Amino acid sequence: MTAHGGLTSIDGGATARALARPIGRLHSVDTGRDRVPGAAEFVVLVGGDRAGDPSAFGALREDAHVLSFDQALLGPGQELIARLRRELDTRVLPGLGAAYSPDFLAALLQTAVIHLRDRLTQVGDGRPVVVDSYYYKMLAQCRLSGVADNPMFDWWRSFPQPTRVFYLDIAPEKAWRRGYGCGLGPLSHYGARPTRDGFVAYQKDLRELMFAEFGALDVRVLDGTADVADTVREVRAEFLRR
Repeated sequence: MTAHGGLTSIDGGATARALARPIGRLHSVDTGRDRVPGAAEFVVLVGGDRAGDPSAFGALREDAHVLSFDQALLGPGQELIARLRRELDTRVLPGLGAAYSPDFLAALLQTAVIHLRDRLTQVGDGRPVVVDSYYYKMLAQCRLSGVADNPMFDWWRSFPQPTRVFYLDIAPEKAWRRGYGCGLGPLSHYGARPTRDGFVAYQKDLRELMFAEFGALDVRVLDGTADVADTVREVRAEFLRR
C-alpha cells in the first residue's frame, strides 16, 4: 500500500492483483433479479468525478424513474438517506483513518447500496429505470480507501444487474480543469487536500477498478464532456430499444 496524505491507495502490484481476480459472477446472463423478486430492469449511468452533468438525471426524470442517494434526487419519505449522506460527508470522511475505519465507511455506504436495491422492487409501473452509479463506484471508492476486500462486496455483486451501463468518460486532467480543487469530496482524490496530481491518480485508479467490476456487462462509453442533451438522448434511445 502507498500512503497518500490520510487516505490509502493501492500500489501498482496490488492493483494488478485485484484486477486479475475472477469476475465471472457478473456474467451478463446472471442478472440477479431471480434473487430479488419484483426487481425492475434498469440501466446505470456512472462516470468519474466531474464527468457529465448532474442535470442529466433531472432531465431523465421526465420519462423515467431515477434512483439515487444524492439528496437532490431523493423522493418523499427518504429523509434518512439524505441524513446519512450528510453524516458521511461531514463526519465520517473528514475523520477517516482516525475516528472511523475504512470498514466503517464501507458499512455506511452499504446503506446506500441497499436503498438502491430496495427501490428497484418499488418501481414496477413499466416506466424505464435509471440508477445513479449503483454500487460500482462505491465499491471502487471503498477499495481505494483501504478496504481491499470485504464479504459484503460479494453480497452487493449478487444484487440485480443492469441491462446496460452507460459510462461517462473524461480524461482526469480535463476533469480537474472543470473547477480545479473547488467542491471536491475526499472520495475523489488522494491526499488530505485536492491537488491536480492526487486527483488525476485517484481518478485513473477509480476508472480501472470500476471497469474491472463491470466484468461482462454491456458497457456503452459516452463522452463525459458532451452536452447534457447528448447524454440524455443516448440513454433515452436505450429505452426505445427495449
